[in-house]
Amino acid sequence: MGNREDLLAGAKRCLLDKGYERSTVRDIATEAGVSMAAIGYHFGSRENLLNAALFEALDEWGAEVARTLGAEGEGGAAERFEAMWARMIDSFTSHRPLWLASVEAFMQAARSPELRDRLADGMRQGRAGQAAALLVASEDSLPDEQVRSLGSVHMALLSGVMLQWMVSPDDAPSAAEVARGLRALSGVVWPDGES
Repeated sequence: MGNREDLLAGAKRCLLDKGYERSTVRDIATEAGVSMAAIGYHFGSRENLLNAALFEALDEWGAEVARTLGAEGEGGAAERFEAMWARMIDSFTSHRPLWLASVEAFMQAARSPELRDRLADGMRQGRAGQAAALLVASEDSLPDEQVRSLGSVHMALLSGVMLQWMVSPDDAPSAAEVARGLRALSGVVWPDGES
């Protein structure tokens, strides 16, 4: 790899190990095995480099979510949904640094229009991907209303459960509890089984 690629790899490792705010120029350069001046030469600033590394980490995060959502399951719809959530929750622990980096990206987006635009685009893609995975359909076949409703609500559920697992895994809901909670919520919103 060249210095640029080494810096991206080093910055990504720092992001996953230390987080955005605590990753210094010295940390990144040491991790990459290059001089600190190389950061300015290739990226202009620490922030530009960290944002580029964050984009790569977010791409990995999106790929991880797609793999987890798209994995085949057996049984009926309820069993497949619960199995999908079990895989997702397992991913929260097995890929914890990646999930933490994704949370940090949302915090950094408040100060970076470029990052905010990238996250907004990723969220649009994520909504479509989640709706398609839940409906076992192609993204292109879904109407926008279904993507915005089902995809958005499932993304909100995913984000909320993930945050609970990041903060307190012992208190976070299991896959079965997520499924039971959705059934209970449906009964509250539509008490007579209406939709």
